[in-house]
Amino acid sequence: MLESYGEELELKVVFNTYTFRSMQEADTERLAARLADWIQPGTVIALDGDLGAGKTRFSQALARAIGVPDVVNSPTFTIIKEYEGTTLPFYHMDVYRLSIEEADELGLDDYFFGQGLTVVEWSSLITELLPAAYLHIYIEYAGMTERVFHVRAYGSPYEAWCEELNKEGASS
Repeated sequence: MLESYGEELELKVVFNTYTFRSMQEADTERLAARLADWIQPGTVIALDGDLGAGKTRFSQALARAIGVPDVVNSPTFTIIKEYEGTTLPFYHMDVYRLSIEEADELGLDDYFFGQGLTVVEWSSLITELLPAAYLHIYIEYAGMTERVFHVRAYGSPYEAWCEELNKEGASS
């Protein structure tokens, strides 16, 4: 507690960001598996990063972590692919080739507020269509096998996820 002019003020620190350095694919899979522990129906993960940074690779690791047995590949030309996991459905989107108007016509809210995990690649192109609460991950290319994951929470429960990741000290 802090005291200011005779009043007590409570200082609360919220960690709504987290940075993870992946030196190899096994590290990326480890991050995906950790996030999968918290995934529940209606989870939305928004992905951004340069071409070749690893958005689809991370999506594949998430899908595997929730029990999707199928081969998960980029939905670049199909826009949305749906898979059945052992714990819940996996909705994989790539909105790179869509205008905001086209994306708005797809009925994305049915996915965002549905019973599965929704992962949106190139999410920054449709930020205004994303729900108020989601987890944003920007993947930075840092070398042949090295990537830096910049994770930012928007709302609950994602803030708690980042706070827990920071407490665990899983940053490398």
